[in-house]
Amino acid sequence: MAAAPGLFVTFEGGEGAGKSTQIRRLAAALRQRGFRVLETREPGGSKGAEAVRHVLLSGAAEPFGVRMEAILFAAARSDHVERVIRPALAEGVVVLCDRFLDSSRVYQGITGNLEPAFVETLERVAINGVAPDCTIVFDLPAIVGLERARRRADHQGEDTPDRFEREELETHEKRREAFLDIAMREPERCRVIDATKPEEQVAVEIQAIVEPLLPVAGQIPTPAPETAP
Repeated sequence: MAAAPGLFVTFEGGEGAGKSTQIRRLAAALRQRGFRVLETREPGGSKGAEAVRHVLLSGAAEPFGVRMEAILFAAARSDHVERVIRPALAEGVVVLCDRFLDSSRVYQGITGNLEPAFVETLERVAINGVAPDCTIVFDLPAIVGLERARRRADHQGEDTPDRFEREELETHEKRREAFLDIAMREPERCRVIDATKPEEQVAVEIQAIVEPLLPVAGQIPTPAPETAP
């Protein structure tokens, strides 16, 4: 996918890190400059994947074990990639995705204790060559993220935390460390953002990361100004 005219940026991190907010801000800024932008998420992003999202986040798949959850995540990702992400990149669109392959590596692989070979095989099949050009990792203490997620749920009128928000603080902190480890091992792809900083400052830092990567082909040509008769 290195030759694809679009740009694929993924946003990773723990619960309540502010990924969705920053994706919206970045998308708005890019659209204002004439870029075609697709905001999407995982699990979800396509019709089939959204159906799987409900099963996963409701906890309906939890009794079948983490291996089954990993397979469902991979199936949802494959549908998302082939029906949404790959076509968008081929058209020169900037794709901003809330979670992608690193979340599976962390949630199912590290804290789910699945064998690395199993996780890697699912990943290879699911993404089918479509890898992020850049991954922005939001880092903040797990206890802060969980409190943010609780306040967000209260604001949105959601009474029950999702399948992953219900887990123990120690598990969330282990995921934080796992995301940082991935970023350390893949510095050419990953950039770490201090998500405890003010929202505006985080937005500025993200734009500075993405700016050099933006595809010229992704911009919508600006019409020439009309001249007076």
